[in-house]
Amino acid sequence: MTESIYDDPIIALARAATAAGTIPDAQVTATADNPLCGDRVTVQLSLDQGRISRFAHKVRGCALCQAVASAIGRHALECTPADVAAAGETVRKLLKERAAPPAGAWPELSHFAPVADHKSRHTCVMLAFDAVAKAAAQAT
Repeated sequence: MTESIYDDPIIALARAATAAGTIPDAQVTATADNPLCGDRVTVQLSLDQGRISRFAHKVRGCALCQAVASAIGRHALECTPADVAAAGETVRKLLKERAAPPAGAWPELSHFAPVADHKSRHTCVMLAFDAVAKAAAQAT
């Protein structure tokens, strides 16, 4: 493992675990798995007038999975699922094309730039976004 992908901002995000937990009466629950390493992210959310009104996540995975789920937890409330998907696309471009996050993007997204050099970790970073996309598809 390369230490640079687990630097202080990633560890801080993972430890913050923003929105970690469960919502007993969530509108939808969805899970995304990475069969290569065993990481699993389960998200629960509820929508109100097309916006995420409640969000929680449970992560069994590496610090990258935990950090991304925490970043989503910081911003998901009052976002539309499309807003979260756009943030996910920003991260995907950051990893695959080394594109800088656009102005106004969630500030935490830039912390994942060092992962671009580690293709085997791209799925770890995208897993929580994939789970949110699955949940959003169920909610509509």
